[in-house]
Parts: sequence; structure tokens; C-alpha cells
Amino acid sequence: MRILVTDLDGTLLGGEIVDQRRLCAALTRHPEVTVVFATGRGVASVADVLCDPLVPRPYWIVADVGATVVDGTNLQPVGDIQDHLRAGWPGTQRVRQALNHFEQLAYQRVAQDGRCSYHLAPDQLTEELTAAVDALGCRWLYSADRYFDVMPPNASKGNAVAALAGKFGWSMDRVLVAGDSLNDVSLFELGAHGVIVGGAEAALYRTVPLNPRVHRPEQPGAGGLLTALHALGWVAPGNRTDDRSCLVVGYHRPPLPRAERRSPPSPNGILPSLTALFAQGLPGIWVAARVGEDDVDAREHEAPLSLLPVTADEWSGYFHRACKEALWPILMSQPQRMRFDAADWAHYRVINQRFAERIGDRAAPAATVWLHDYNLWLVPGLLRRIRPDLRIGLFHHTPFPPPEMFAALPAADEILCSLRHLDWAGFHTDAFADNFRQTLVGQPALPALGVHPLGIDRPAIEALARGRASRIRPSRHALVLSVERLDYTKAPVHKVDAIAALLDHRPDLHGRLVFRLVCPPPEPGISAYDTTRRTLERRTTEINDAWRVGSWQPIDYIPHNLPLPEVIDHYLAADVFWVTSLQDGMNLTAKEFVAAQSAVTGPGFRPGVLVLSRYAGAATELGDAALLTDPNSPEDLTTTLARALSLDRTERRTRAKRLSHLLGHDRPIDWATRIIGAIRAHTPGPAAVPITCGISQRREPHLLPRPSGRPGTTVDPG
Repeated sequence: MRILVTDLDGTLLGGEIVDQRRLCAALTRHPEVTVVFATGRGVASVADVLCDPLVPRPYWIVADVGATVVDGTNLQPVGDIQDHLRAGWPGTQRVRQALNHFEQLAYQRVAQDGRCSYHLAPDQLTEELTAAVDALGCRWLYSADRYFDVMPPNASKGNAVAALAGKFGWSMDRVLVAGDSLNDVSLFELGAHGVIVGGAEAALYRTVPLNPRVHRPEQPGAGGLLTALHALGWVAPGNRTDDRSCLVVGYHRPPLPRAERRSPPSPNGILPSLTALFAQGLPGIWVAARVGEDDVDAREHEAPLSLLPVTADEWSGYFHRACKEALWPILMSQPQRMRFDAADWAHYRVINQRFAERIGDRAAPAATVWLHDYNLWLVPGLLRRIRPDLRIGLFHHTPFPPPEMFAALPAADEILCSLRHLDWAGFHTDAFADNFRQTLVGQPALPALGVHPLGIDRPAIEALARGRASRIRPSRHALVLSVERLDYTKAPVHKVDAIAALLDHRPDLHGRLVFRLVCPPPEPGISAYDTTRRTLERRTTEINDAWRVGSWQPIDYIPHNLPLPEVIDHYLAADVFWVTSLQDGMNLTAKEFVAAQSAVTGPGFRPGVLVLSRYAGAATELGDAALLTDPNSPEDLTTTLARALSLDRTERRTRAKRLSHLLGHDRPIDWATRIIGAIRAHTPGPAAVPITCGISQRREPHLLPRPSGRPGTTVDPG
């Protein structure tokens, strides 16, 4: 066992992101290195840090500059050590009262326990002040020319680590301490190996004597720490192009290149969200398919890529047919549309096998694997055979059907045999998670389940909406808007038929109502939606011909993508945003509409109404303020739309305000870090546990079970 005791701010959390990635990967490859945090932060603040995927998992946490010691897995105090460290502590209230007359002290109103921390200018550190602390029977510490800490007489980072070493039998020859400020100085008095990272507080360099056991690298933060680990031989030297990673993301498509990210149709959705996560520093490798002769330049991507060559014929069999004609109809509870072909399924098997082999080759020991969607359903079982050490999770961005619907798949048993090898499976809603649980009943083991609805980049949408608000012009038309890809599950034909029915019953809407359907086609080669496209085009023409008067026609069909700024203009102009999915994992356009509308205020703005299918995942979050509709009922589609058009300004504002609140401000990076933490919280090999709600599990990443042979209690992550 080797023990790394490290400060956080300026040390483990300091330096370049690329060095933080390398450090995380190195520590993942070397699980024999036990990580201990020694920080001035309080425990609650450390728990927030644990959500960051760049942060290695600690087994113990020394917090409050040495006054607090907790177990890193469950944040419970190590009672005997903590009691010793806090012996003689008069309590925060008494300390504050005793020092209240020192006007130069500015109390830090942060979560802290067993200490009092103040801001203090260097020229205000007087003998009178320190004498007052001595009179309380306490000790004081001044660091970074700013922080004045009052602590129990026994409390210090060094004393806390010495107590842990005594309790668990650590030899100081196997301990490396790391820091960057004066509040770390007691660590360097233990006689252990040490590293003062580059850019450290000058006073720390002066205070710690020159010693061959204490490294002083030039690199700041994580880079300096990694240099010392290499010098000691504790971790194998790597390089910046090392493609074995502590996190491997598996998705069938590669990320968007930088050029496309400058003006994508939307920054939201699985592909833009994952692309942005890597751009924000998500550590890991993205394994994706490269189809045919597609030229993917890795220099155009922030994400480290590992691309699988797939021929055009293989892709057609795998994605266009097996995924879209066999699996997609079942996921959308449309079994009558399923077309299952054994030759296409053979392509699906082959592509999944290649993904499993590539992920196994690129993953570091005990790495976390985060798979996405039904396209890789066979990967968990294949990967478990070749890499049983990996933690494997899969997030379903689609609905998951009820058990009887799933059983209609000819390959259902093969898929279930693979999915039971997951450590964790995630969903947008409780209902989808429950369908998955019921479908896997009877399997030898069940993965843990999590519910984590994906959000949107709300600040980006709101900023664009504010910049476009001046373009809104009053219109004599009532605009009903839908923005969706061409797919029978979005029910576009149902909608145009409902428009015809509404015009039949509402003569007052003749010449006033416009239904704008922004409906880009799928990628070339997918034929599953051809019938829907032909029917939609025919019905649009028939309805427009029947109702056209002069320059007005009721349906404005736009069969291609629009630039995001134009979509925002439509969001802001819409009287009704109409989502009628027969099934939908989430529907992020509904969230984009809410975000755009919430960014525009003022007495002249008339908010739009969200009409939302009760079968869309977004209805779970937004249903209280939207008007819910049932797309399977032509009458309900028509009457709900008519009601939305008739709402007065007061009710529109009330609903819009409620929608904005329900949307919240959860970012895709928050969603990702919670999921990665949830996957990491499980030892390889699934076990049956209850569903956990992602919103209430923000601290999941610290719930790591301990490797066998280490002191502590294993925590059930459920």
C-alpha cells in the first residue's frame, strides 16, 4: 500500500486540465495508491468536489485544516481520531465572542466544523491577536497572506495524517504528502516523501527545509504532483497521447467537429451534449464508428477519439435496418412496424463486438465505461467477458418499453443476457426505469438503476433569445410551431390531420392559423420513415389546397434543418409549441422553447403555450405547467390545441413562469458527472439494488466501495 496525502485547491485541483486527466488516469491504473485529501475545506465543500470526474476518489478526507477526519466513502467521522484532534476546542461561538473586538478579522461564513476561519490582511496579524487565541487554549495558522484559522490545540493536517498512519499501520516511507500553502506545512513535518507543487506560496518554500525526500517540481498543481509520483516510481510514466483511459465513452457517432459546433442546429441533444462535455474537460476517450470513407480529423475535436472503421454496407445493415427497423419500433411501442432480418442482426452483432474489443483495448484497469443507447446493447455482455475489471454503465436516451413489448423482439433473450452484465443503467424517467427492471426480472443479477433527466444548455439558449427578441414583430396569424426530425413517433401526420379538423370546427381561424412544421429528414439510407414522409407531404398538400385563401395557407412545412438563431426566432414568435410524440425519451426542443421564452420579458411580450404529449419524458418534469395531450386521440389533439390558442395573457404568463421554474438550471455537465459517479460507485459485476433518483444523488461519486483488504466499510450505492 502507498498513501498519497494531497491538498486540494492549488494542488490536486490546480494546474492544466490535461495534467488533471493524466493524473486521474495514472491513479486509476495504480489502485495500490490510496488517496487521502488534506484540505482547509469543510466536508460539505469536499463533497461537491467529488462530483468532478477529474478528481480521484479518496479513502479518507482530512478537512477543516486538520480538525475533521471522515471516511471518504460515506463521509462519516473517524470518531476516535476526530475526538483526539478536537480535544480542548471551546466551540465556534466562544471563539467568535473572544475575538469579536478585533475589527480587522472578517469571519468566513462557510460550512466549517471544529475551527473558525477569518480573512485577515498581513499587516493586521498582531501579537495581541495571537495572544488572545493562545488564551483560549487554541492554536492559530496564517496562510496565503489572507487566511487566519483558529483551531483546537491538537488539530493540524499533519497530526490528522499521523493519527491515520498510527491507526492503520502506515510507514512514512510509503506516504507522499503534497501541498502548496502554509496550511500544509505540518504535513512536511511527518518525515514522509513530499512534493511542493509549482507556483506554491513562497512562505511554504522558505519554511520547509531543503530535503531530498521533498520534491519541488516546476509544474503547478496536478502536473507537479504527477511528476513526483513518476520520480518515486509509484506510477508508470505516461505521455499526453496515452490512449488507455480511466473513462471510455461509447456512442455510435463521433463528436461534432469544431467547425460544426460554431453553428449547430442546436447545442442540445445527446451528440452536442457529449461533444460539449469533452470540450469542458471531461476526461476520457470517445469510441465511435467511422463510416466508409468519411474523413474524421482528430485535430478538429476536443475529445480524444478512437474510431472504428465500418463499411457503408455494414453501417446500413447495423444502423439503417437493425437499429431503425427492428429495435426502434419496439422502443417506441410500435411493434406492427418492426422488420427483423437475420442478416441485418448479424451486422448489429459484428459492430457491437468491435465496440467491445476497442473499448476493452482503450480502457485502463478498473476504468469506467459509459455506453449510450440501444445501438450498443450487446456491448455489456461482450465486454464483461474480456474485461471483468471494468465498471460498465449504459444510459438510455430513448424510452424503454414494457416487458411484453420488449419480448416481441426475436433477439430479446440475447439482448437481456447482455444487459444483465451492466453495473448501472440510466433513464430519463422512473417509468422507463421500472419497465427495464420488470423486463430483467428473472435474470441472475440486475444492474443498479438511476433516473437522470437530461437538461439543456439553458444559458446559451437564453443569451441567443435575448439577442433575437428585438426581431419579434406582431403578427395577425396565430402561430402553432413544431420542431422535430422526421419520424413517425413524432406523429407529424396526426398533427396536420388535427389542423384540418380544427379548421372544420373553427371558421374564425380561417386565414389566421398557421401551423409551421420544421421537420428535417433523417440521414440518407434510412427507409423506415419513407411512408411517413410521403403521407405527410400528401396530406400537407391536400389540406393547403383545401383551405388556401390568397397568400394564406394553414400549413408551413419546412423539410430541412434551420440555423439555431432562426429556430429561436420561431420559438419566440410561437403562440403554441406543439409536441405530440407517441413515445419520447425526453424531447429537448420543449425545454429549448421554455428557455427561449423565459429569457424575454416585458409587458408587450405574449408568452407561448407548451402543448406536450403525455408520452414524452419531458412531461414528467414540465407537465404541471404545460397542457398535456394524447396524440393517439384525434379529438384530444384538436381540443387541446384549441384550448391552448384560447388562453388569455394572464394564464399564459402564469404557465410560462411555472415552466421556467420547472425547467431549472441543471447543466449537461452536472448530468454527466452524476452519471459517471453513479457508475463508479459499483464494483464490477452487477447486483440488485433499488432505483435511485439522480436529482437526490448529487454526491454519488464519493460512494465508492473499498478494494478488498483496505480498512473501512463497503457502502451499498443504492
